[in-house]
Amino acid sequence: MRVRKAVFPVGGLGTRFLPATKALPKEMLPIVDKPLIQYAVEEAHAAGIEEFIFVTGRGKTAIEDHFDHSYELEDLLSSRNKLQALEALRAAVPGAGQIAYTRQQVPLGLGHAVWCARKLVGDEPFAVLLADDLILSEEPCLKQMVAAAHETKGNIVAVMDVPREQTSRYGILDVGSDDGRLAEVRGLVEKPEPAAAPSTLSVIGRYILMPEVFDHLSRKEPGAGGEIQLTDAMARMLGGKPFHGLRFDGTRFDCGDKLGFLQATIAFGLARDDLRQGLGDYLSMIAKDL
Repeated sequence: MRVRKAVFPVGGLGTRFLPATKALPKEMLPIVDKPLIQYAVEEAHAAGIEEFIFVTGRGKTAIEDHFDHSYELEDLLSSRNKLQALEALRAAVPGAGQIAYTRQQVPLGLGHAVWCARKLVGDEPFAVLLADDLILSEEPCLKQMVAAAHETKGNIVAVMDVPREQTSRYGILDVGSDDGRLAEVRGLVEKPEPAAAPSTLSVIGRYILMPEVFDHLSRKEPGAGGEIQLTDAMARMLGGKPFHGLRFDGTRFDCGDKLGFLQATIAFGLARDDLRQGLGDYLSMIAKDL
C-alpha cells in the first residue's frame, strides 16, 4: 500500500481571480510568500511522495519555471550573501527526474484531468491534491491520509462536515459505519441539492485512489455540469476495495474563493513566528473600527 506518486491538476483558468490570473496561473498566487502549488507539493513530499505529476494547460509555464533552478537568481543571492533566501529557493525544487508534466488539452473536468495522468501513474495507488484546498495542520493532511490508507488497505478521501445549505458545492458521502475518524463510504453524490444530500460530509481536494479509477474515467461519461467528474468514477469503485473518508486534523481554506484566500493569508501569517506579533497587532487595531 505504498503511495509514491501524486497528481496535481493545475489546468484550470482561475476566472474567479481575474484580472490577477490573466497572465499568472491561479496556482501561483501567493499565500504570504509561497505560491499555493508549492504548499501542495511540500505537503506531498512530507507524506513520502517521490514523483510529482502535473496536469497542466495553456499558460501554465510559470509552474514549470517555479519548480526548476534559476541559476542567475541563485548566483545573485549567493553573491549578496542572502543565504536564507537561497536555501528557500533551492528547497522548493524537487530532485532531477521527480517531476513530470502532461497537458489537459480540453478542460473537461477534474475526472478528465486525473485521467490524463494515467500513463504516468501506471498500475499503483496514487494521491491527488488540489492546490485550491490549502490545509493548515500540525501533521500534513496527506500524511494523515497515507497512514489511514495503510490501515484500511483501500481508497481514502479527505472529508469535512459542511452546512447543509452548501452541499451543492461538493461531492457528498453516503455514510456506512463511522467511528468519528474514518467513515465508510457507501455512496457518493456530486453536488446534490440540500434536500437530496445523503449527509453533510463532503469530499475536499485530497484523495488516495487505487488505479482502477482509470478504468471508470476512461468511459468519459459527463456528469454534473456536463464535465467528467472524479466523484462519479469513485462511486463506481464502491463494492470493490475498501473506501473511506478521513476526518483529518487541521483547518481547510478554499483558496479558489476570494474570502477563503484572504482567510488563509491571515491564518498562515499568524502561524509564522516572524509575522505573528505584527499581524496580530494590526488585526486588533482594525477590529476596533469594525
